[in-house]
Amino acid sequence: MSGLATTLVLGGARSGKSSEAERLVLESGLAPAYIATATVGDGEMAERIALHRARRGPAWTTREEPLDLLGALEAEAGPGQAVLVDCLTLWLSNLLFAERDLAAETAALAAALPTLAGPVVLVSNEVGLGLVPETPLGRRFRDAQGRLNQAVAAAVPRVLFVAAGLPLILKPPAGSAP
Repeated sequence: MSGLATTLVLGGARSGKSSEAERLVLESGLAPAYIATATVGDGEMAERIALHRARRGPAWTTREEPLDLLGALEAEAGPGQAVLVDCLTLWLSNLLFAERDLAAETAALAAALPTLAGPVVLVSNEVGLGLVPETPLGRRFRDAQGRLNQAVAAAVPRVLFVAAGLPLILKPPAGSAP
């Protein structure tokens, strides 16, 4: 049995959060599964997705799910498998542009995480450390991302913050040393 606890991995752009999340899943010894929330909107995003796939290699099973993250988690998280969700920020963007109820989606995800049958590692951007966005849409997104990160952090037993490729433990699992 793996000692991997469901974990939220936060960080800024190019901080190393995805690599850290992949490492956690691989070191668990469980079968690695990847839920991708990105959509290919342009050539740059297609290149980023290809680089992520190449880095992960063939050991990973991949499921692309830009909106129904909860359904994908319920289908994929189970005994013998560790699931990586990359990333909550793109999922939130997809929900925003699909005009979904962000608060309801956030609450449903946070409520479901402790009930899943296997460990999940969720990657999310910390967007609240920078400048205040100039547009109302940008501010709405930044605020919703902050609320999503808080809700998920409260729902999972472990939270890491990655800066410069270095993971910092923000919330260790109960009963473990920080």
